[in-house]
Amino acid sequence: MASSSGSLSVHQTLDLTALCLENAQGSKDAELALELCIDAEVALSGIKSSQRRALIASKKGEDQTLSKRIATSYVDLGTLQDSLGRSDKTHTNFKKAVQWGGNIGESKSSNDVKSGNPGGKEEAQEGEGTDARGNTAPISQHIFTENVNPPAVVFTPPQQDERFKDIRQLSACLSLLQHSPSPDNVLEPTAREWIQSVENDEDEQERLRMLATEVIRGFVGDELKDSKAVAEVMCLAPVLDQQNFRFLLSHFYSCVDQSDLLNIHHLQGLADLIHGVDPGYLDSDDLVKILELLSLRLRDTHRQSSTYIYQLTLGISHILDAMADTKVNGLDREKLHTPLGSYLDELRAKSDPYLVYQAAYAYQALLYVPDDETPWQSAVRRTWKVIGGVCGLVSAAKGLDLIGFMDGLRNIQQGVAGVSVVYAMTKSAYKDATSLAQGGKDFLDSLKDSFSFDQKRAWYPALRGMDTLIRDGHLVKFKTLVCEAPCRRDPAFQWGVCQRLGEMAANSMWGPSTRQDAVSFLDELYRNDAEWGHQVDVKQWILTILIQLSSLPGSVAQYATQVLDDLRTDGDAEKQAMYQSSRENGLSSYTLRIDIQSLESSQLLDRAQNKPDVEGDLRRLRKTRLEHQKNTIYIPPQAKANLKASDDDHFPLMEAVLAFLNSDQHQVLLLLGDSGAGKSTFNKALECELWSSYKKGGPIPLHISLPTIDRPDQDMIAKQFRRLDFTDIQIKELKDHRELLLICDGYDECQQTRNLYIANQLNQPDEWKAKMVISCRSEYIGADYRDRFLPGHRNQSSKTAQLQEAVIIPFSTSQVEDYIDQYVAVYQPLWKAQEYKDALDRIPSLKELVGNPFLMTLTLDVLPRMMDPGQHLSTTRVTRVLLYDQFIEQWLERGKRRLSEKELNSSARAAFESLSDEGFTINGMDFLKKLSVAIYKEQDGQPIVEYSRFQDEGSWKSAFFGRSDDQYLLREACPLVRNGNQYRFIHRSMLEYGVARAIFDPQDWKETTLSRPSSNRRGSMSSIFSFEIHDIDEVDVSDIERGPDLNSPLAWRRFVKEPSVIQFLEERVQQEPLFKKQLLDYIDYSKKDKKWRIAAANAITILVRAGVQFNHADLRGIQIPNADLSYGVFHSAQMQGSDLRQVNLHGTWLRRARLDNTQMTRVQFSELPSLKQDGQVSMCVYSPDGETIAVRLSKGSLKVYSTSNWETLWTSEGHRGRVVYSPNSSQIASGSSIDHTVRLWDIRTGTCIQTLNGHDSNILSIAYSPQGDQIASSSDDKTIKIWDVESGECRIIWIGHTRYVSEVIYSPKGTQIASRSYEIVRIWDVEKKSCLHTMKGHEGWVLMIAYSPQGNQLASASEDCTVRLWDVTTGECCHILTGHDSDVYSIVYSPNGNQIASASADQSVRLWDADRGVCLYTLQGHTDGVQCAVYSLQGDIVASSSHDKTVRLWDVATGVCQQTLTGHTDVVWGVVFSPKGDRVASSSDDKTVRLWDVGAGLSSNNSRGHSSSVLDVMCSPRGDQVATRSSDRTVRLWDVETGVCRHVLQGHTNAITSIGYSPPGDQIATGSHDTTVRLWNIETGAYIHILEGGSRIFTVAYSPQGDQLASGGYDNAVRLWDVKSGECRHILTGHTSYINDVVYSKNSDQFASSSVDSTLRIWNAESGTCNYTLSGHSDKVNCVVYSPQNNQIASASGDKTVRVWDVGTGKCRHILHHKAGKVYSVAYSPGGDQITSGDWNGSMNVWDAASGECLWTFADHSRVVDRIVYSSRGDFVVSASHDKSVRLWDVTSGQCRAVIRDFQDGVNGIAWIEAAGVSYLVTGCGDGVVGVWQILLDGDPCDVSLKWMTTKGVLDVEEATIQDVQGLSQINRKLLEQRGAVGGPIQRL
Repeated sequence: MASSSGSLSVHQTLDLTALCLENAQGSKDAELALELCIDAEVALSGIKSSQRRALIASKKGEDQTLSKRIATSYVDLGTLQDSLGRSDKTHTNFKKAVQWGGNIGESKSSNDVKSGNPGGKEEAQEGEGTDARGNTAPISQHIFTENVNPPAVVFTPPQQDERFKDIRQLSACLSLLQHSPSPDNVLEPTAREWIQSVENDEDEQERLRMLATEVIRGFVGDELKDSKAVAEVMCLAPVLDQQNFRFLLSHFYSCVDQSDLLNIHHLQGLADLIHGVDPGYLDSDDLVKILELLSLRLRDTHRQSSTYIYQLTLGISHILDAMADTKVNGLDREKLHTPLGSYLDELRAKSDPYLVYQAAYAYQALLYVPDDETPWQSAVRRTWKVIGGVCGLVSAAKGLDLIGFMDGLRNIQQGVAGVSVVYAMTKSAYKDATSLAQGGKDFLDSLKDSFSFDQKRAWYPALRGMDTLIRDGHLVKFKTLVCEAPCRRDPAFQWGVCQRLGEMAANSMWGPSTRQDAVSFLDELYRNDAEWGHQVDVKQWILTILIQLSSLPGSVAQYATQVLDDLRTDGDAEKQAMYQSSRENGLSSYTLRIDIQSLESSQLLDRAQNKPDVEGDLRRLRKTRLEHQKNTIYIPPQAKANLKASDDDHFPLMEAVLAFLNSDQHQVLLLLGDSGAGKSTFNKALECELWSSYKKGGPIPLHISLPTIDRPDQDMIAKQFRRLDFTDIQIKELKDHRELLLICDGYDECQQTRNLYIANQLNQPDEWKAKMVISCRSEYIGADYRDRFLPGHRNQSSKTAQLQEAVIIPFSTSQVEDYIDQYVAVYQPLWKAQEYKDALDRIPSLKELVGNPFLMTLTLDVLPRMMDPGQHLSTTRVTRVLLYDQFIEQWLERGKRRLSEKELNSSARAAFESLSDEGFTINGMDFLKKLSVAIYKEQDGQPIVEYSRFQDEGSWKSAFFGRSDDQYLLREACPLVRNGNQYRFIHRSMLEYGVARAIFDPQDWKETTLSRPSSNRRGSMSSIFSFEIHDIDEVDVSDIERGPDLNSPLAWRRFVKEPSVIQFLEERVQQEPLFKKQLLDYIDYSKKDKKWRIAAANAITILVRAGVQFNHADLRGIQIPNADLSYGVFHSAQMQGSDLRQVNLHGTWLRRARLDNTQMTRVQFSELPSLKQDGQVSMCVYSPDGETIAVRLSKGSLKVYSTSNWETLWTSEGHRGRVVYSPNSSQIASGSSIDHTVRLWDIRTGTCIQTLNGHDSNILSIAYSPQGDQIASSSDDKTIKIWDVESGECRIIWIGHTRYVSEVIYSPKGTQIASRSYEIVRIWDVEKKSCLHTMKGHEGWVLMIAYSPQGNQLASASEDCTVRLWDVTTGECCHILTGHDSDVYSIVYSPNGNQIASASADQSVRLWDADRGVCLYTLQGHTDGVQCAVYSLQGDIVASSSHDKTVRLWDVATGVCQQTLTGHTDVVWGVVFSPKGDRVASSSDDKTVRLWDVGAGLSSNNSRGHSSSVLDVMCSPRGDQVATRSSDRTVRLWDVETGVCRHVLQGHTNAITSIGYSPPGDQIATGSHDTTVRLWNIETGAYIHILEGGSRIFTVAYSPQGDQLASGGYDNAVRLWDVKSGECRHILTGHTSYINDVVYSKNSDQFASSSVDSTLRIWNAESGTCNYTLSGHSDKVNCVVYSPQNNQIASASGDKTVRVWDVGTGKCRHILHHKAGKVYSVAYSPGGDQITSGDWNGSMNVWDAASGECLWTFADHSRVVDRIVYSSRGDFVVSASHDKSVRLWDVTSGQCRAVIRDFQDGVNGIAWIEAAGVSYLVTGCGDGVVGVWQILLDGDPCDVSLKWMTTKGVLDVEEATIQDVQGLSQINRKLLEQRGAVGGPIQRL
């Protein structure tokens, strides 16, 4: 309205306002009246204020009259709003009336409004008519005297899960569910009870909906759809949900569209489906599409019979009705409106009144469907809608506003402009009525008038409103409408009335009286010619209807027959003749729209209900599974994306898995985690979550414990359903029609290596439809584990993307505390929650254990028993195997107690007492061990034992599950669970513990003679016993030497692939020296007898995993095939003649090992030899077929290698430039910067096939076309040339670039070429030989360009730090990718084109979304610029090469670095994947191409060493421990003797810069750049204090008494801290730059500080006052040290001097000059008589401390000497250098007595230790390795041997001898030789 008022004149506006107010006054519907008032108000507001001022100021009479009319209108509007309860609006409009000069009292209209009858009309009573000449036609009073309820099904509702008798019953039930019955509904009591019972029963409701769905599916699948089938689905159609409705609609559409001869039943079904549907289920596109189809069929079937065309036209009518109801817009008049109208217009020439009427009806319906029009016309329609449009009619009918409805009919006419047209609408209906009343036209002529496009007819909306009244049962109003309609004399109207009456009479769902009244109404219409006219066709239609009714069964037929008989004599002779003719013609071919199908027998429904019932059993299963999960402790786990991801990058696992199940992107989710990590617990919780949200017909959660299924690779789903008691019929039903959510638990336990997804053919045609969650222990998977779980082959990239991973991470602190709280609440143990939490804080290593949920449960269960009364928590050490020891013991004791309280028969009681006398716990442990061993021996470790007494009597199973009393009692006491005839341990790890305990049980290796009460050693941790011995008075334990046992599981089963068993045993090694000796004996026995080799392989695997190192060990002749020595240390080991076949040597340290004459067939190094060159490598590239690799050297050489043996195929010299393979791998092209040519080389022979001459300068780039028939080249000469490969001719020369052309590339289809030059990118059309686009925008050199795989996008990388994405069609820039901080060197698209990777000088790689241009991940980790990035073939990995000399492999899904490949010693320029994706090749300036196995570095490294450089080493005052400081922000405490890492001190958030032991050795202090100092407890590893230092800390030192700590930092101050309280006592200032060293004097009364300000200061330790400032150095002081006598200080400086200061005076005594360079280290000898210093250039000077004389100068180091340390006696000094060596010097003779070169990086820290008369040297290196070396000083040179070292997992065979090695492959031989092994292995014949 608002949009239209502004374009009307004032007069038109007032006319429109008056019309709105008139209709509002006449409306009984308050809501409608208010809407009309709003329209009136909007119309008046369109009169502008300027018009108001002009009219009021005008003196013209007509203007004053107009002003008065406006004022009156406002008064009328306000008064009407007041009567409608809107007094707020009244005041506003009265005020406006005054503004227009009006007087409120002057309005006549307002008085009318106040009178309560605004329109001055009186509403006629319903059912009463006026005089025939008036507005109402009389109808008999007894017809339709009251309204009735709409037709309703009377039915007996079914019980829950009961079958439905017929389709009407199902439809009625669904209808009740959709529309809860209102109070006036007439329902049988049983029906009302039914609706009340199912309102809250979601399962039953879902059953009904699913049944309806199955009926629809059955109908669609039925090829022969008879009328009865159509009737069934039409009965169901009104109650379908939207999805099923649209599915059915689509099917009917297809039936009508695809049939050659239109099926009337299908057409009628489509029409019925559309008619009366909920408008929300349809949109305009649906209706337009259907209408177009029917229009086409109408045009194509004009030559068919009238009946056929009639049915088609009827369908069109119903669709047009629906269009009008849904207010469809946007019909194109030219495309659809006019053509359809013309088709219908052709039908009016027909002589068949039935057909002509239906065509006329369709035509009128078409007029009421809006088409495209102007906004003004739309605005008028919105106004008219409220006045009386089609939707307004429906609204009025629903509101029972008959007057409004009638007014609407009178106003029917399409309005296009102005109020005058609206008035014309009002007269149109009377005009029709008048002309018909005059009787000037017959029926056909009157119908033909209805085809005019220029004018709508009132009879169509009247009939539509009538349909609404009939539908709602408003029959009184229906009668009134028929009698009072202004178009009641219109024959078309009468025809439609008769049709509706006939349908009412024929519909058995109406009551008998209603049906009889309908017949009576027809009787009246026939008889009363005076009121209803003499139209013969109408009268004949009435007779036809009555004849049809008389043929129906029931009472209505009798009444219709009676009426027909009475009408025989009605009227004059002509009328009687017409009657007689109609009766003789009989039934018409045009039947009423009556559902005459009998639906008592519903074939579709019967078919749907005959399906096997699965929902009932699914409900039972759901209930069982949910009950099973009650009262369980569950902490929602966190997970990370894969094994290499950081635990810090975690997410809620449940959310991720549910998102996976609801996603279409993945099919398999692999859930990984350590043993006991909570995978099974989570899987059960997931199942519970899915069952809780389960809806009937939805995906079914199915939990499968894989070990319980025999051969899960063969139809495991059906097997599981059978175990759940589903029948085969039910299983088939589920397989055919349902989707499953599989939760497969325990892949590692089912002894499977097959891919269960592929083996079970999931989601293949006619197979199970399922998504899979499958769990597996992390330690059981290898490098290529993904192949076992991918839903397809690994090279199918689409399938690779469908595998998602999640790895459960250990519990966080908060999760542990939550678990404890739940545990205490559920089980109420001896300890309270806080006691458990205190124990976790104070017991070393316990926190690491309880991050595992299963170990957490064990810990909480046994911890109170493990603690002796009064035992200090910090002295307790708990390991995994000790937890299991205590848990099993406690479990058995509980079992014993339970059995003692149980009623046992006499024989069982006697057996129990006998077992107790012998030691019930011992017997129980023996039973557990033997059962575990039997399961491994007889079932290959399959944990489920099925026992049947009849089948297994006498077998090994009967020894454990037989019927004897002993077996029963021990079985009951052991941690076993039973399910039917299946037995299993409560957790897989219990089985593994049992077999590990059988391998070594501490009790079996002791002789017990006497015992003491168990209470005296309750839970002792120090004893080697793992359980108690009861009821014996005293015990005397002594060791008994026993030899290895061939019956041990170690001797007959390989446990190399059983990491959980290995873990138990490796912990036993660390606790039990006897076991370590036993394992060493196994290895030793294998030297002489091969029957021990399985045991030896197991033994050495366990020892290596336990951290035992075999440095200098005599292992000659050992036989250990298949052993796992990965990451082991065998420094200088003697292994000659050993059997190492198939041994895993990944990352093993074999430096100087003797491997001569060993058998090394199929030994595994997981590395490949590098391709060494004689110059820097600029690039390497694989051939497309992967059979060769080409290497280009910077000097110009080209080498091609075979990838089968890595031998050189051929070499070409002198053609320097880029290299590229042809698509078919048969050629290589190279471009030269020397002779300016392009050369083509035969890949097999290396001969030059073609030389392409034509460029005038350096060739910068070459590219083959995708077809391989062309080569493009670009040059410094600013041109691009296209060459024919076969002929060598130049086909195209492109000139356009103004600078040299750096790169050319072909588009994927070969139709385009892209080039880059300076800041410009160009795209060229190959066929048209022209430039398509010149793309500008970069503000720096474009460094690389790349086409997307689809060829629709081009990416360019630039030194302006951006990547730009260009549309190749338009040349427009789509996205600018910003985020890099420096040059972008490289860009590459992922194989599917969804992502882009960019590599930059800013040390990062970024992954971008190619469509949206947003950054997905920033890959950070490189420490220098990243030169190159490439995707793997599957697109799941990105490899990057860097100036930091490394290659990194990144997980695309998470952005996590999976591997860092080290080994290059210079810049790595490029990296490429092999075509198979299993290898990576990298090219470097170090003159090598290195080859890496992708995934080889993913195996676990048992080293607990630092992950980054070791920066400092410090020995504890006790000499038993070493602390190492690393750039990984941790400090580690190592046991000097064993090499075990006791604690990892972590918590600092920035670099740790200094460490210091307290003098008693009970604490250690760490200073950090995070501005804090931390004090740590040595015993527990827990921090004591965190001291806030105010700025970055550089140095810390304890006072000699250990009560004070000094720290120096970046704020130029020294702080003194009270160690006990952690309080800062003094802040000492004076230095002008940061403090880099602090050292106390031995008597603790003073300390010295050194600074970058070139000074030292001596401070009073008690008062904090400065005693002296020592000045003299001209550069920063690097370190300071007190002499042992505390009388001197020596300081080392960057000014190349060492200064010696007198502590008492502060004066400089000596200046010791270094000639070579800056001094970085200085140390006093233990006696204080010498000073040794080391400088930047690697020189060392030994000085006489008293005289300052230089005694010795050692210049053997080649780089800085960073650390110096004296031996305890002072006769030797040790130097550590960045030249990767340590040297031992005799300070008496000046000789170098030993050199240690076994380092792979600079040595940053050393410490000398004397222990039990043995000298040790501890070293810490830049590669993170810590080593302890034993020094024997008596020899010359001194004997230095490695005691232990941490490893970095890098294969080291430097100086290892491999003379006469047998079975070593050529590849591995080359690898060993490259890594420094010496000697040549012989070839095996």
